[in-house]
Amino acid sequence: MTARTRRLRWLVPAVLLVAWLGVGGAFGPFAGRLGEVATNDQAAFLPQSAESTRVLEAQKAFASDETLPAIVVWTTEGSPVTDAQRQAATRALASVRDLTASGEVSPALPSGDGRALQGVVPLPPDAEERLPQLLDRIRAAAEGVPDARAQIAGPAATRADLSEAFAGIDGLLLGVALAAVLVILLLVYRSVLLPLVIIVGSVLALAVACALVYALADRGVVRVDGQVQGILSILVIGAATDYALLLAARFGEEYAARGDRFAAGRAALRRAFGPIVASAATVALGLLALLLSSLTNNRALGPVGAIGIACAVLSALTFLPAALVLLGRAAYWPGRPRPADDGGRGIWRRVAALVGRSPRRIWVATLLPLVACAAFTPLLNARGVPLDETFVNDAPSVAAQQALGRHFPGGSGQPAVIIADAAHADAVARAARVPGVADVTAAGDGGRPRVVNGRVRLDATLRDAADAAAAERTVERLRAAVHAVPGADAIVGGRTAQQIDTQAAAARDRTVIVPVVLAVILAILMALLRSLVTPVVLVATVAVSFLATLGIAALVFRHGFGFSGTDASVPLYGFVFLVALGVDYNIFLMSRVREETARHGVRQGVLRGLTTTGGVITSAGVVLAATFAALAVIPLAFLAQIAFIVAFGVLLDTLVVRSLLVPALTLDLGRRAWWPGALARPSAARSEEPRPAVPSGRG
Repeated sequence: MTARTRRLRWLVPAVLLVAWLGVGGAFGPFAGRLGEVATNDQAAFLPQSAESTRVLEAQKAFASDETLPAIVVWTTEGSPVTDAQRQAATRALASVRDLTASGEVSPALPSGDGRALQGVVPLPPDAEERLPQLLDRIRAAAEGVPDARAQIAGPAATRADLSEAFAGIDGLLLGVALAAVLVILLLVYRSVLLPLVIIVGSVLALAVACALVYALADRGVVRVDGQVQGILSILVIGAATDYALLLAARFGEEYAARGDRFAAGRAALRRAFGPIVASAATVALGLLALLLSSLTNNRALGPVGAIGIACAVLSALTFLPAALVLLGRAAYWPGRPRPADDGGRGIWRRVAALVGRSPRRIWVATLLPLVACAAFTPLLNARGVPLDETFVNDAPSVAAQQALGRHFPGGSGQPAVIIADAAHADAVARAARVPGVADVTAAGDGGRPRVVNGRVRLDATLRDAADAAAAERTVERLRAAVHAVPGADAIVGGRTAQQIDTQAAAARDRTVIVPVVLAVILAILMALLRSLVTPVVLVATVAVSFLATLGIAALVFRHGFGFSGTDASVPLYGFVFLVALGVDYNIFLMSRVREETARHGVRQGVLRGLTTTGGVITSAGVVLAATFAALAVIPLAFLAQIAFIVAFGVLLDTLVVRSLLVPALTLDLGRRAWWPGALARPSAARSEEPRPAVPSGRG
């Protein structure tokens, strides 16, 4: 080898490393700037063709009526409200009229039981960035009412609490996730540099992903909200770490066997490239299937998540090999790289021996509990999260809304909005007084509707809380009644109607997207494994694992966490993440099994594949579960539910499905598992005599 060639072998990884560090330095700040282009206005993520969305569009014509209401509620300690308290409350509202767009506020109105007051401060709809300061001023004025407790409810208060909850995404969430990953890697690998290299690669991938998403969101190509932002961070860190672990394990094996870092780097990259790319493709294409969703926030997650996965795999296949080649044996210090054939020590040899002794008994004993857990799946209530469960901590807006509901109609502050033809306004108003509607008022001056383009707006106050099942039934009756008014062309929106339409859209999305994701994953597995039987088995096992996870989640959410319902999108998100990510570990396992089967025969191929990949895949699963569990630090029920489902499901896939069910099924099927590929022929079974499976030495 010439001196020039030797210099070039060092130059290529050095240039790659410097380039990545430069990109990370340039793009790193964007990880903290996604909030600048994010919106937490949930109305922006409704199904585009739904009736409630059409109402929102129609409401824009009533621009002067559109506000962000802050509802101030005063409650006494059981005694009736006095005239002095009512006058003081009215003066308090008048003192903050300069905060409103119109310069007008409502007077303080008593409740029917005479023990509470409420007033509305209509804030400008563009005041979201100043909400904390505006609400603080309103609260300070309201607390001047003697012997009464002042609280703020309504959309303004809810949005302020949401913004506060998402404020931890940039720092807290990322810090918790990285700390969890670092601790796990240090414990598993007992190496100083390797965990740090893997963490740096993950952070660099996240920096590039955030920069790309920021650029696209700033130009309106994609939408980002706090939920998508948080999931992007977790997804990139988890996926990049998983891919890095697989490559680092192969590099260690090759380096121990060859003793040449450059040859080891080439061999590791060549052998890990297919499984890593196939794994990334299943997740990315599964996420892109969300573009078929009728819910805008689902469609937003699709391309954003796919960008994150692409950046993760790019980092794992370029930055990490360069770093490992430059570090060589030092990457594993104070340990040392171990070859695949290092004597067969550790727990994974025992697991392989257990599976090898009685595969049919193992897969039956594993499958039956999974099916039993899956039987509880219908108990998962995906009709939405009630307002009082939206936050996992004590949010001020929730307590205020509960106080408002105790003394005023439950739908106060969140009416059903009716848009109708002006000539039929009176008929629509009469028809709208269905059971469950407390009052119907016209948006305008002096109680008379204001006509815009021949249309009017009516507000129907519901007797039940806007997120209650009874309120949904009321809105369904309301829609039927106003739709029946001839010539009125009436449509009904508002919070409850949006919830109904979101549930219907989510049900439709599951029907459309689930088969597409399964078909995409099946096609990728067939191309990678060159078989028809094994891909079907893998997809079926992961699907059973997903249903078992939902069954367990239904029990834990209801009886453990106290959730009465889940967000309508939770089952679909859980499916996309768990099926795609669960197949990842089966890809890592079965690609190695296929490689070993070609050398050693079907039986030893399965046992050696399980033993050599056991440690690294388990580490990857634990890391991914820990990163998704970090979502629970954001105090929102939606993210807590996603965190549990994905973390538990990944561990179930890693420790049970991939470790026991899949290897046992593959052994029981024998050569049939690889039909119609070359491995299905008897000639492929070159070494069927019993011999000990060989582990990776990771245990």
